[in-house]
Amino acid sequence: MKKYVIMALALLGMASCSEKKFHVEGNITEAQDSVLYLENVGISEITPVDSVKLSADGSFSFSGEATEAPEFYRLRISDQIINVAIDSTETVTVKAAYPQMATQYEVSGSDNCQKIKELALKQMDLQRRAILVSNNEQLTVDQSNDSILNMIQQYKDEVKKQYIFPAPDKSYAYFALFQTLGNMLLFNPRTNKDDIKVYAAVATSWDTYYPNAERGANLHNIAIEGMKNVRISEANSARTIDASKIQAAGLIDIALNDNKGQLRHLNQLTGKVVLLDFHVFATNESPARILLLRELYNKYHDQGFEIYQVSLDPDEHFWKQQTAALPWINVREDQGLNSSILNLYNVQSVPEFFLIDRGNNLVGRSQTIKDIEQAIKNLL
Repeated sequence: MKKYVIMALALLGMASCSEKKFHVEGNITEAQDSVLYLENVGISEITPVDSVKLSADGSFSFSGEATEAPEFYRLRISDQIINVAIDSTETVTVKAAYPQMATQYEVSGSDNCQKIKELALKQMDLQRRAILVSNNEQLTVDQSNDSILNMIQQYKDEVKKQYIFPAPDKSYAYFALFQTLGNMLLFNPRTNKDDIKVYAAVATSWDTYYPNAERGANLHNIAIEGMKNVRISEANSARTIDASKIQAAGLIDIALNDNKGQLRHLNQLTGKVVLLDFHVFATNESPARILLLRELYNKYHDQGFEIYQVSLDPDEHFWKQQTAALPWINVREDQGLNSSILNLYNVQSVPEFFLIDRGNNLVGRSQTIKDIEQAIKNLL
């Protein structure tokens, strides 16, 4: 009897291990005797994972250990590349023919990989059009540059609207951030204010859904460094701000006036556990939510708990009336539901809350926190 129990446990262990694998498989035809590589596209380097010498039918099958956060790989023969995103234990199937595999391939089993294919083809089309403009001898240098810059801006607007802001937690949103034209990043958070917001939106979402992911932390650092660089640049231009006093925080800042007219920065609450709450007082659900927040505030404020509540109410006078007796920080975004802050924090519906630890790190949101009171107690 013991022998059967041991065997059963062994089989169960093998099954659990197999469940932690991802698989990339398919066929690359017209490439007999070519070597197909599976490579991990890391943050700073590309690392070979596996390879196979293709037979006549071009079949291949790779597998690897699944990770808690999405990871990126590529299939490569010579300079022909197919980018693949892996989310947990999925199986991605790729079919193509060499040497057009980079542009004419089919992918199934992953919506992320399908979107990445769309983005890759759009990027190639942008490059093709930019080369045509650059080679147009009827255009002056300034006209050529202006035309290419306009094409880039149109491309970025489309990608933001269709791929990044609707789902900043997805692998394809991350992939879009690092697309290039030649050696130039299309989204450049180190010098462009608008591009910083795009990186920040994805960083905030990854911080929430993949809190321990190295890629999320890297995005966050890039966004923060970009904000710091832009502020220093503006300070140097205006000659009114001491660049040495500019500090980067570990959180995407919100700076709005409170109900007493005082400017309140979210990132100035370092040292406190903060509930960032997006709220509309002019809703039927508001009174019950405010009662819950009052209870939390009264129980834990003396231990270092604070609430930073962002109102999206259109009527400023009504908002001031509703918040006059509330003890926590109440600010108002006069752009309401059109606020760019909602994009930065990937707020899809209101009310919504986020929890921030004493080090100014975002640690969760409503979708990931089952017991808000226990989560607060754990951080205090």
